[in-house]
Amino acid sequence: MKNDHLTDTTFKSFGLTQCLLDALDEVGFSHCTPIQEATLPMALQGRDLAGQAQTGTGKSAAFLLATMHYLMETPVSEEKRGPWSIMLAPTRELALQIHKDAESLGRFTGMEFAAVYGGTGYEQQRRQLQEGVDIIIGTPGRIIDFYKQRVFSLDDIEVVVLDEADRMFDLGFIGDIRYLFRRMPPPDKRINYLFSATLSQRVLELAYEHMNDPEVVRIEPEQITAQNVTQKLYHVAKDDKIRLLLGLFGQHTPERTIVFVNTKRGADQVTGYLKGNGFDAEVISGDIPQNKRESLLRRFQEGDLPILVATDVAARGLHIPGVSHVINFDLPQDAEDYVHRIGRTARAGESGDALSLACDEYVYSLPDIEAYIEQKIPSEVVTPELLVEPRPPVRMKRPASGRPRSGQNGRRRPRSSSADST
Repeated sequence: MKNDHLTDTTFKSFGLTQCLLDALDEVGFSHCTPIQEATLPMALQGRDLAGQAQTGTGKSAAFLLATMHYLMETPVSEEKRGPWSIMLAPTRELALQIHKDAESLGRFTGMEFAAVYGGTGYEQQRRQLQEGVDIIIGTPGRIIDFYKQRVFSLDDIEVVVLDEADRMFDLGFIGDIRYLFRRMPPPDKRINYLFSATLSQRVLELAYEHMNDPEVVRIEPEQITAQNVTQKLYHVAKDDKIRLLLGLFGQHTPERTIVFVNTKRGADQVTGYLKGNGFDAEVISGDIPQNKRESLLRRFQEGDLPILVATDVAARGLHIPGVSHVINFDLPQDAEDYVHRIGRTARAGESGDALSLACDEYVYSLPDIEAYIEQKIPSEVVTPELLVEPRPPVRMKRPASGRPRSGQNGRRRPRSSSADST
């Protein structure tokens, strides 16, 4: 069904290979989003792209369709072994989302997709790479780990995707990115796609250094923040934030709410108080084992877990429909993170609420946030009724982290030059 955030351009108008059109029909995608409309024609002509688009605008489908179309339509010689494409993401959650989209859109291509990321599944990922895959989707660190063990080769890479390049800089991954780029065929011997929420100078320098004269495409949002998000701000003392949070939850039923906290310790404290006061909540942060994170996200998506307390690891790469409320228990210290956080609600034309608690510790970031979003966040009065005296918190335990074992070399399987459907 066509929604307001879609264009009049259909996927069938691009001449995509038939197995991709069959998959699009099966998942119910007919019309393009603006970033897909702007990038797919050039991508399908083999042009390099540097695209600016906010998260949740459909850019992953754009580069997945372009990549798979090229691989399906371009035969390879028998001596080449693959993998043929690498797609790099800054977080495990985003890598898993891209992998999920790849399996959905590539269901009739006969291609093998590997999700490669840290935290869990070390031996399973290594075995899959040894057996041979067409497209690797993952985070830089784990991919480099396997590459250094010679589990796979970069010699035959034909398409490279770098998603959320600005976040790669923020997380310190650019050295790893350049390490991988320099071990692939040169930029003019491969197709390169770069996407970023902001095409800053540092991102553009990376693009021009490692890409082949890319076309720059900017899709500016009509508003920096989602149009259907109702934003509210509460000025509150740091010591009263838990009391206010409990009062806010008393005003609405937390069917699917994300509470953002700036630190892991703070997330544990908030979750402990919520649990101690009768709310079903779990924490998701960078040191939670990956299998547990996936389980928590699945429960949250299915509506079994009403409250997710998250650090900024969850601010990008999560595509969860029906999030009714985002609560900034701590105001983020980076203005862009505010936009990414509240963008977890009101997705795909839905409405949502974003409530922010501005305490004496983090209120100093408020002017930068309001300047970035070009609007004042409406303030609400903290009435005595909103401050609920909490019961004692449940004590939270931090998970222990394990070390992966080393891998071994393995065989690789060549990609067939035919486009057999399954």
